[in-house]
Amino acid sequence: MIHFVFGVRRWTDCLNALALLGVSGVLWFAFVWQIVLDELPCPLCLLQRVAFAMVGIGLMLNVSFGSRPAHYGIALLSTLAGMVSSARQVLLHIAPGDPGYGSPFLGLHFYTWALVAFFLLGLFIGGLLLLDQMKLKEAANVPRNPGWLGKLAIYSFLAIVLITVIATLLECGVGPCPDNPTGYLWMPE
Repeated sequence: MIHFVFGVRRWTDCLNALALLGVSGVLWFAFVWQIVLDELPCPLCLLQRVAFAMVGIGLMLNVSFGSRPAHYGIALLSTLAGMVSSARQVLLHIAPGDPGYGSPFLGLHFYTWALVAFFLLGLFIGGLLLLDQMKLKEAANVPRNPGWLGKLAIYSFLAIVLITVIATLLECGVGPCPDNPTGYLWMPE
């Protein structure tokens, strides 16, 4: 039985790290798209990035300190907040003839992809929470070592969150962001 529990624990640790890498990948892709195509994120886009970052924080806590219901709670509540902000943006641009905001990727705008991603993340995290409930209480007291995958996920996530915060400050300053940004406030043109 102990071997089964440690096997489940290793799987959930690996899945948490992979999910954190996935969230990091979403944020890296959005940032690279912003820089390469010179498309600044709108305020709702920034809210979605914050929600992805909060999901990542919940997952990072699981990778760093072990799975806890509170960590999953942070991630799940953040997926709900992300779904609300991305659904709001989808509804803003649902009218026929509305071109949407930003360039589409594979036929859909980023806010539509974000809505799908938040929904899938919510299902995935809920499934991880159910898997983690199968662990024995004693297994939770084993010392943590995130391993190379966990460390890669953590460093990638922390790097993109820091870069996103700096880019947002350059775009908006410390005040509210413009509804339709056209340039960086704190960068000379």
